[in-house]
Amino acid sequence: MNKFSLKRISAAMIICLSLTACGEKSEPIPELSETSTVTASEVSESSETSGEADEKEDFFGEDYDPFADDYDPYGGGGASTVTADSLKIAESEQTQTTKSTEKHKETDKPAQTAETTAVNTTSKPPAETSSATQSTKTETGSASEEKASEDVELVISVPNGWNDGTADYSQIDGSVKNKSSGSVEGWTATIYVGKSATVEQSWNCGIELKGGKMTVTPVEHNKTISSGGEGTFGMILKNPGDIDTDKAKLVCSMGAFAASSSGSSGSNSNGTPLDAPVQAKDVPAPTTDDWLSVKGNKIVDSSGREVWLTGVNWFGYNTGTNTFDGLWTCDLNTSIKSIADHGFNLLRVPISAELINNWADGNYPTANFNHATNSYLVDMNSLEIFDYVIGQCRANGIKIMIDIHSAKTDAMGHMKNMWYEGNVTEKDYLAALSWMAERYKNDDTIIAYDLKNEPHGKANESPRAKWDNSKDSDNWKYVAEKAAKAVLSKNPNVLVMVEGIEIYPSDIMSNGDFSSTNPSDYYSTWWGGNLRGVKNDPIDLGKYQNKLVYSPHDYGPAVYQQEWFKGDYTYKSLYRDAWYDNWFYIQDENIAPLLIGEWGGFMTQPNLKWMTYLRQFIKENRINHTFWCFNANSGDTGGLVKDDFTTWDNEKYEFVKEVLWQEDGKFVGLDHEIPLGSNGKALGK
Repeated sequence: MNKFSLKRISAAMIICLSLTACGEKSEPIPELSETSTVTASEVSESSETSGEADEKEDFFGEDYDPFADDYDPYGGGGASTVTADSLKIAESEQTQTTKSTEKHKETDKPAQTAETTAVNTTSKPPAETSSATQSTKTETGSASEEKASEDVELVISVPNGWNDGTADYSQIDGSVKNKSSGSVEGWTATIYVGKSATVEQSWNCGIELKGGKMTVTPVEHNKTISSGGEGTFGMILKNPGDIDTDKAKLVCSMGAFAASSSGSSGSNSNGTPLDAPVQAKDVPAPTTDDWLSVKGNKIVDSSGREVWLTGVNWFGYNTGTNTFDGLWTCDLNTSIKSIADHGFNLLRVPISAELINNWADGNYPTANFNHATNSYLVDMNSLEIFDYVIGQCRANGIKIMIDIHSAKTDAMGHMKNMWYEGNVTEKDYLAALSWMAERYKNDDTIIAYDLKNEPHGKANESPRAKWDNSKDSDNWKYVAEKAAKAVLSKNPNVLVMVEGIEIYPSDIMSNGDFSSTNPSDYYSTWWGGNLRGVKNDPIDLGKYQNKLVYSPHDYGPAVYQQEWFKGDYTYKSLYRDAWYDNWFYIQDENIAPLLIGEWGGFMTQPNLKWMTYLRQFIKENRINHTFWCFNANSGDTGGLVKDDFTTWDNEKYEFVKEVLWQEDGKFVGLDHEIPLGSNGKALGK
C-alpha cells in the first residue's frame, strides 16, 4: 500500500506557489458589524518555472537604465509527512541543497495518488516574513517523548505518474501544516525512491539525491512555518522506481518522526466533480463594446452603469507550464465552462513578461498539458492555446485581466522584488505589456491589465520597490506610469491596475526618499498591499486617468502572522490597523476604485476568521476582487478545486459565492450580449 511504481501515461505539469508578504496602520472607523466565522476544510500544493526577452522603445522617450539584477532566485515553501503515529527516530540529517530546472515532459493519462503523513512540533518565535533574508539553520535532534499528532501535520503525496515513451516520471508533492501555537523553525524530510531516479524539476525546496535517498530541505521563505501556517514543496522525478513511503520521515528541532500511511490523497469529500468533458463552444467574433472606465471610485460600463468585477485567479502561464496549471489532469473546455457556471465574471491570468516576449519574437515555449484529456490542443503552440483560451472565455461570458506576475518564467518568479530580473530588463517588461495591448486591442475579452504583481522589498533589501515623486529606477510609482502608458498608448480602452509595494516611510519629512535601511522607519504590509504613497504621490495618467484602478493584495494569518493578527483581533481592529491606511482610504475618499487582486486561504482557523471579516468588508463596500485561486496547487492558500483539479471544494466555493455579483438569482457577467455561463446573464440584459 505504501510503495508506488507509477508508470502510467499522464500529463506533464509544473507546480507553483503563490505567495505574499508583511504589514501595518489606520484611520476613522465607521460603524461596522462583527460577524461570526465558519469551519474547516482541506489543503493543497504549489507551482511556477522559465523563458526570454528583448529590447524595445522607452515609452517616456528617455534612455532608462534599470538596475542590474544578479541576485539569486528565492526557493520555495515546503513540507512533508504527517498524521499517524509518531515513531521517534533518533537521527540527525544535515543536508545541502541542489536544484533542478529542466522542463516537464508531455504525457497522456493521470495516475493514481498516494499519501503518507507524520507529526512534530516546535515552539520558536515566528520569522519576520515569507521573504526573510536572514538564514535559518535547519535543526535536527532526537526526542524521547511522543509528539502530539495534532501539532504539525506533514503530508507527502504522489498525485501524478506518466511515461513519455522513453522514461517514467512521477510527481511528488509535500506540505507541512503547523497546527501548534508556536512556529516550526527549520526541517528536513527524507524520502526513499529508486536508485536510478533523477530530479527533473523541483519547487520550494533544496534536494540532495544519492543512491535512492532523497533529502529535502527548506528554502528561505519556508524555513519558518508560523502557527496556523503551511509550507509546501514538490518535485518531478525521472525513472522514480519504487517511492517507499514507509521509510519517509521528518526531522526538526523537536526530533525525528517516521511516517505512516493514511491512504490515498485527493479526497473528494465535500466536493462536486465537474461534469463530463464538454465540447468547445462556438466562439463569437470579438467585440469592442464592453470596455470599462472609472467614474469616481466606481468602475462603470459604456452607459455609465456601475459594474462589479468579481473574479478568480488561475495561474500557470507564469510558471513554466506555459498554459494553465492543472491541465495535466483536467479538461480545459470543462474548466472554463465551470468557472463561468460558478459565477466568476473575470479571470485574472498570471503570466511572465519573458513568455510574452518569446511569443513576440516568434518563439513558442512548449505548453505542458495532458495530451489525452486535452487532445484538441495537441497541434497548437503555446500562443495558439492562449488565443484558444481567450475564445472560450468569450464564448462563456468571462472577461480576462492579464497580470504580469513575474519578469522571468519561473515558479518562484513572484518572489522577486522588482519588475525586472536578469536578462529581462525594464524595457523588456514594458515591451511585453505593449505587445499584448497591441495584439488584443480589438478584443474586449481582455478588459484589464494588472501592470505588475506585488512589487516589494524590505528596508534593508536591494533592490527594493519604493513609491515617491522621483524618476529613480526603483520607484514603482514612476515605472507604473510608464507601464500604463505602454498599455494605453496601444489600447486606450482597457483598465490598468496598479498594485502597491511592501513598505512606506512612517516619516516622509525625514525619510521620504526611502534612504533609511531601518525597518522600524516604515509601515510594512503584504507585498503589493501598501498604497499609502497614493495620498502624497498619486498615479498620474493624464488623459487616461479614467482607466486607473488601484489593486492591493490582502492575506490572513495562515500566510504570515502580521502584527494585527496577534491577540484578539476584530473586524474593527483590522479596519483600523491594516485596511484603511494601507488602501481603503483610496475608495473612501473617492480617489479611485479598488480591486483586491488576491485574497483567500484555507478554510481553517485562524485563517477563516480573517477571511470571513474581509468577505464582509468586500460585500459591505462592494469592492471589486479576484479570489486566489482556482488552482489546487497554491501552497499557502489551497484552491477552489481539489487536487484532481476537477472537483470543486463546495465549502470554499459557497463561502466565496456570497461576494459574487448576483441579481435576481443570476450571476451577472461583464459582456453586454453573452451571458455568464449557464447560470448567469449578460450585462445588457
